[in-house]
Amino acid sequence: MDDATTSTDIRLREGASIAQRLVMSAFAAAVALCFTPGLFTHDTLEIIISVVALLVGAGFVVGIMMAPAVVWIITANEILIGRQSPFGKLRTRIVGKDDIAALQVPGSKRVKARFQLVFTLTSGERLTSPPISDVTHVHDTVARIATQFEVPNVEEPVNPLDASNPEMHLGEPIEAFPARDIRIVALIVVALSAVPYATKLWRGWPPSHVDILLLPLGVLAAFAVYRYANLVTGAFWIIREGDIRVERLWGDGTPRADHIEGHDVKTITVDRRGRSEDEHCIVTIRLHSGRRFRSPRIGSRVEARAVATEIVRRLGIPAESNKI
Repeated sequence: MDDATTSTDIRLREGASIAQRLVMSAFAAAVALCFTPGLFTHDTLEIIISVVALLVGAGFVVGIMMAPAVVWIITANEILIGRQSPFGKLRTRIVGKDDIAALQVPGSKRVKARFQLVFTLTSGERLTSPPISDVTHVHDTVARIATQFEVPNVEEPVNPLDASNPEMHLGEPIEAFPARDIRIVALIVVALSAVPYATKLWRGWPPSHVDILLLPLGVLAAFAVYRYANLVTGAFWIIREGDIRVERLWGDGTPRADHIEGHDVKTITVDRRGRSEDEHCIVTIRLHSGRRFRSPRIGSRVEARAVATEIVRRLGIPAESNKI
């Protein structure tokens, strides 16, 4: 999946491995099978829901297993495009240097640290490449391709994770929630906890123990929202030569900042935080003091590994601590 570093060619790949496909297919199939008991009932609505769920699940499984794998090999004079479905033949295409009229590098709307090459051919056709896996060298990769294909006026992509930046940014600058919004949410929590109790009283029914218990629980939940809401704003990493500044907020909205230096790091790893390795991988840094810092979400495992490698270089983390 990595861009080639041992030759002058640039290789871009897209497509899940067989193991990843099997895991995703098994998950989709398991969810669909949860609705099968409805097929053996006499309720028409339940039977319809079960059939629809099974059909949707089968569609997901087929879509996941039949998604093609795509590879681009960009040389000095041409682009070789290969496309193959799991049970189909390899289809190839060659795009010559003279066929390329323009190049754009749009960023992804879902994952900010993801960039693809969009070539416009002289015929007017547009070709979109797989993502650039080394997200820390997007500027160099784009400049190199634009030069070798002699494409003018290529706009440089805005990449907060590029190694050419004095500071690499992970995540978004944090801001405290407005106090008014926090108070409104806290009041809503209290109101929701009181709904069952109020409903019983309105209808003249005696409140149950659960209805009564919800009242103090709602107050405690509202207090937690009011006191600790800003803890969910996440973190903002500023990666510089020699250290990382991790900016976060205390529960009351007061800013806090931690600094990580290379000699503080016990291990640095790339971990998955979510169901998918394509979009939910992060960098985890464990310190000798026992503290652990998880980065904001980066993207795929390959993209997160590229960021972790640059962190290792900038902080001078020793080889024995590098677990990426």
